[in-house]
Amino acid sequence: MIVLVLDGTVEIALGWTNYLTIEGQNLQPVKAMSGTAGHLMPKAVLCDVFGTVVNWRLTVTESLRTRAASTLSSPTLSLPSATRLQASTVDWSDFAQKWRNSYGEFTQNYTASKSSSGTDSLPFRTVDQHHHNSLISLLDEYQLHGLWSADEIKEISLIWHFLIPWPDSPSGLERINKLGIQTCTLSNGNVSLLTDMAAFAHLPWAHILSSEHFGAYKPAPEVYKGAAKRLSLEPGECAMIAAHLGDLKAAHECGLKTIYVERENEETWSKADVEKAKVEGWTDLWIGIEDGDGDEKGFLEIARRLAE
Repeated sequence: MIVLVLDGTVEIALGWTNYLTIEGQNLQPVKAMSGTAGHLMPKAVLCDVFGTVVNWRLTVTESLRTRAASTLSSPTLSLPSATRLQASTVDWSDFAQKWRNSYGEFTQNYTASKSSSGTDSLPFRTVDQHHHNSLISLLDEYQLHGLWSADEIKEISLIWHFLIPWPDSPSGLERINKLGIQTCTLSNGNVSLLTDMAAFAHLPWAHILSSEHFGAYKPAPEVYKGAAKRLSLEPGECAMIAAHLGDLKAAHECGLKTIYVERENEETWSKADVEKAKVEGWTDLWIGIEDGDGDEKGFLEIARRLAE
């Protein structure tokens, strides 16, 4: 990986794509690409990442399970008997879900501390920081005292940097790029997390944008509107892609187009609310979990529909 710093904008050259630009404080305007396909045809797609592009549940659950098994089978490590017993009975899928839930609660309820002048008085708290603190709390909740050292806990908390993609995501994003549409993350994950994930999962983003750039978390309006502004586009020239209707509803209210891509076990809205959203019609494109031919689902089906 080669890191270049040009006029305050960080660019990372990766072997599988040309340049990935990470929008910095001194962002240079990005030239908007024009498209000719389909009535929806946005100039940029802004993509949620966790659950939409990558399968966090599989990666995190298996990583925790494998790490715990390795620790318990170590011939040299001495664990308290109570900890060993607890660790051998943990449902790691349940643990992973609680970890994920804590992230949702953190981002939904986050409020930056403001000084009397209206500026942030405390540093922005990143998702990495939250994941680390939340993991410590969960280990305590599950009574897994001493299972891992402080350094090991820190390392495990970074699992979220290395999530495997849904099978259609890398190639689907590449097809969208080839349509002349800019692909961009718009995730609550911090910049370093998204950069590591892009390299690990071979995700050919044209740009990386994070809530970190705006000092707020989705669904705050400044995240959606700020992303369009950083790309030198109007909100209506952008389409938000997500597997979560709450994310899309907030984007829609900010003037963005919306594309729903259904993923297994990702939607948190009730079936009744999902059906209501379909009827209300504020999603511009709806990709069901079975939509598409054969393996051409998810982002591949989005690319096909945009090309029509």
